[in-house]
Amino acid sequence: MKKAILATKVGMTQIFAENGELVPVTVLQAGPCVVTQVKTVETDGYDAVQVGFADIREKLVNKAQKGQFEKAGVTCKRYLREFRFENAAEYNLKDEIKADIFAVGDKVDATAISKGKGFQGAVKRYGQHRGPMKHGSKFHRHQGSNGSATTPGRVFKGKGMPGHMGSVQRTVENLEVIKVDAENNLLLVKGSVPGPKKSLVTIKETVKVTR
Repeated sequence: MKKAILATKVGMTQIFAENGELVPVTVLQAGPCVVTQVKTVETDGYDAVQVGFADIREKLVNKAQKGQFEKAGVTCKRYLREFRFENAAEYNLKDEIKADIFAVGDKVDATAISKGKGFQGAVKRYGQHRGPMKHGSKFHRHQGSNGSATTPGRVFKGKGMPGHMGSVQRTVENLEVIKVDAENNLLLVKGSVPGPKKSLVTIKETVKVTR
């Protein structure tokens, strides 16, 4: 992997392609990210680049983080992430990673925490069928039978049941970069990206796997 950046989700819109096709896109505020630490095999056992994104007030970080930012010579950041770049040795402290590392047509993977839906029933959570809605059935959106009787006498693991829905890490792969606004650090990618507006999104180039 040679390209990656942290971004926040601005929202969705649609633009016209050169051929007149209407394309739905997600707008991402990508960077600028600043290099806060460069890890090497000699010192850390592996090569990686740690980057910070989104400024934050100094009073909101602990002493350990504050010392790390002061050592790197950068302002306090809200998010810290590591990227195992193939060319990690080429980066230096305080280097900036901006949206212009990507180009139109690039394929990227977007990772974020999906929207939380709270506690939901099996009908909404898994699309299970409901019961009759009239004639006194008294069985409408309930779960129904969960397991057998004496044998095996328990509910198998993985059974689709009511519970907490959403708020889990999701990755959407092979999204195409439709437009890059280097001046405003904006990326427009085709399709939808997990998470609500203003949420943190990790954008990485799609790695082609050869078999």
